[in-house]
Amino acid sequence: MPSGRNISVNEASRPKLPRHARLKFDETRQVWVLLAPERVLAPDEIAVEVLQLCDGARSVADMVDLLAAKYAAPREAIAADVVVMLQDLADKGFLTEAREKTS
Repeated sequence: MPSGRNISVNEASRPKLPRHARLKFDETRQVWVLLAPERVLAPDEIAVEVLQLCDGARSVADMVDLLAAKYAAPREAIAADVVVMLQDLADKGFLTEAREKTS
């Protein structure tokens, strides 16, 4: 059952890593890892690139545009893959969504 913290990822989402998770390069193993309490993921090279764009400022649409230009790939294919990947990470608690700051 989804908790209140889970987000529904779409192109307007501005995902970011929650406070309890961080993306770190493991020098010993020479791989990127996504760390959270009692959990470690070893994302592939493309996933690391997407996660590095998850800064809470960029929207998913912005990320997709950047990746489509970088890889000269169809935007629709990249958008579908990125949304599925980010939704999976959000469902596992590795992503949250940036909220608008209110003053």
